Amino acid sequence: MQRWSVVVPAKRLAVAKTRLGPTGTRAAHEELVLAMLGDTLDAVLACPAVASAWVVTDDPRAAAVAAALGARVVPDAPAGLDAAVDHGARASGNPLVAALHSDLPALRTDELAAALSAAAAVRRAFVADADGTGTTLLAVTDGVLDPAFGPGSAAAHAASGAVPLDGGWPGLRRDVDTPAHLAEAARLGTGPRTRAALRAACA
Repeated sequence: MQRWSVVVPAKRLAVAKTRLGPTGTRAAHEELVLAMLGDTLDAVLACPAVASAWVVTDDPRAAAVAAALGARVVPDAPAGLDAAVDHGARASGNPLVAALHSDLPALRTDELAAALSAAAAVRRAFVADADGTGTTLLAVTDGVLDPAFGPGSAAAHAASGAVPLDGGWPGLRRDVDTPAHLAEAARLGTGPRTRAALRAACA
């Protein structure tokens, strides 16, 4: 089986998920962000197609969560998300490398395995988010991610020659930026950390 390195960038908690709005106190908001990271990494590290997970972050609490789960932590690059992803890809040293968002609390291991299996058949592939405009997963087989994350990233990745992967994979496609996204992820069924963080925020 071909095995992948998965790079997961994680922002500093002070600036993470600002569009999500208030989820209880500031502390509760940060706990929710960490919980989503933890649930995402749980699914990644349980995937038989994954050799290693690399979390790119300068946040000490995010780094601690990642390390405790068995991911490797890489200090963040200073020039934004795309630079951070490229930095993690280079650190992995694996030509089979994928970038994955950290806010996929409903991700299932079998979804990720299926997407990576499909990605292995081409040089460059991506999974669009549930809205069809963003990207939740970008995977390459030659070690060169050259990402274009941000608004309109699905179109940008398609224009770069990446093949859109068509699997259903609702948990892989549902990143969480807004309260509506969080509600949808909850309907799909989040991992235990996110469920606990949501219960605590509502208590």
